[in-house]
Amino acid sequence: MISAGDFRKGITFVMDGDVYQVVDFQHVKPGKGAAFVRAKIRSVLNGGIKDTTFNPSEKFENAVIETTEMQYLYSDGELYYFMDNSTYEQIPVERSYVEEALNFIRENDNVTVSIYQGKPFSVSPNNFVELEVTETEPGLKGDTSSGATKPATVETGFTLLVPLFVDRGDVIRIDTRSGEYMSRV
Repeated sequence: MISAGDFRKGITFVMDGDVYQVVDFQHVKPGKGAAFVRAKIRSVLNGGIKDTTFNPSEKFENAVIETTEMQYLYSDGELYYFMDNSTYEQIPVERSYVEEALNFIRENDNVTVSIYQGKPFSVSPNNFVELEVTETEPGLKGDTSSGATKPATVETGFTLLVPLFVDRGDVIRIDTRSGEYMSRV
């Protein structure tokens, strides 16, 4: 059992006969009245997202989720295909379940796929990925003031802020949990 006060991003639980994953949450302690948890949850079974509030002491049953290392193969426009590295079985996944991970994965990259009762519902890239910068403004010589950043686009199309010394063609390490630049490789 898990209480609503213990909600964190990615936690899955059973409520009203459906399985939900916490997409976003906020613990709210107003000056007057009881504390509550405001959460954005996604149905694992049908993909619907809803905003709800919970009493922090409400209890829910944990959902048993299987995670598998898979390789991203290709997309046919609507579905994204992943291959199980141990059985070589290919499974299609809808765009809504892959959307956030697409910023950080390329074809043939390994990802972690979460599955509930045989149905994939979440794709997570590795915590750190190395991608090539495809577009950014050139840095000016001598412009090395600390903390200054500029926008850069990487090979997946994701745009993030990088230090001024990063140029087109550089390979950079990105933290996929926050989408932030970590270092140049």
